[in-house]
Parts: sequence; C-alpha cells; structure tokens
Amino acid sequence: MRAHSGARVCKLYRAATAPAEEYGGMIRIKRVYEPPSPEDGRRVLVDRLWPRGVRRQGSRIDSWRPDLAPSHELRQWFGHRVARFPRFRERYRMELLRHHEALVQLAVETDRGPVTLLFAAKDPEHSNAAVLCELLEEVTLTRGVGEVVSAPHAGEQETRPRPAKSRPNRRRA
Repeated sequence: MRAHSGARVCKLYRAATAPAEEYGGMIRIKRVYEPPSPEDGRRVLVDRLWPRGVRRQGSRIDSWRPDLAPSHELRQWFGHRVARFPRFRERYRMELLRHHEALVQLAVETDRGPVTLLFAAKDPEHSNAAVLCELLEEVTLTRGVGEVVSAPHAGEQETRPRPAKSRPNRRRA
C-alpha cells in the first residue's frame, strides 16, 4: 500500500499471498467477506453500516465499532471515488480525533495482541479502514505525544503534554 503524503500506512494483510509475519505490525486491514484466519487476532468491524450478506450470529466479528466509522455525510460525499480520497482522508482523520476515547480504546487493544480492522469496501487502499489503521499506527508509535494520547500500560501513570499557560497581555500606561 502506498503511503499518502509521507504518512505511515499499515500493511495490508493478504492471507492468500504471504504470511502475516512478512507484513509485521499488530494492526491489519481485511475485507469482512474474506474468511477469518488465526493470524487475524481480534476482528473489529469499523463500518457504520452492517455489511450486506454477513450474518450477525455465526460471523467471526469480535466487535463492531460504528463510532470509529466515517460520519454518514462524509461516507456519502466520498462515495468511494478515488479522486476524493485525499480530502476524505483529511476529513475522516479530523472526525477520528474528535472520538479520542474510542480511538484510545482501540489503540490499547493493539497493545494486547493482533487486531484486524474489517471493512466492506472493495478497494482496501482507499477505504476508511486504511485511514484508521494509519492513524492507529501513529498513535501507538508516538504514545504520549501529540493530540492523541493512549491509555497507560499497567503500572504506568498516564502522561499528557501540558497546555501552554496563556499570559494576559498587560500594557503599561
């Protein structure tokens, strides 16, 4: 998968072409219609709508996180048009940053073991799962830095960057 604007993008997990170890990392993306495999780890559906033709009972989906999917408006605007993907990516990342707690929860899950983000779109490179995976990798690589801070590991205290103190503008008369 190509990196967009120099950002790190998660490696696609393709069970048919190569073992998971070749791709590295603990976060994978995979179409929900592909059969589950032991390397998937925890399987999380990250679409707003439940995929067509997939039964809720009997499907190997560990959790459904519609709160981490693009908004209805953004999803409809994008319409899986490749030309709109760079702008979709920007807007979706902004939406994800507004869901800080949900993002942190998912980042913590990746610390516990492999996580596969499931999606229904036909184009994995231009999907919401690819953008979410990219952001999750940034969060786990820069733990405690920037706007998104993940939960601390067991036994650690959470550290957040302190906001700069604003000083009133005082003029002498």
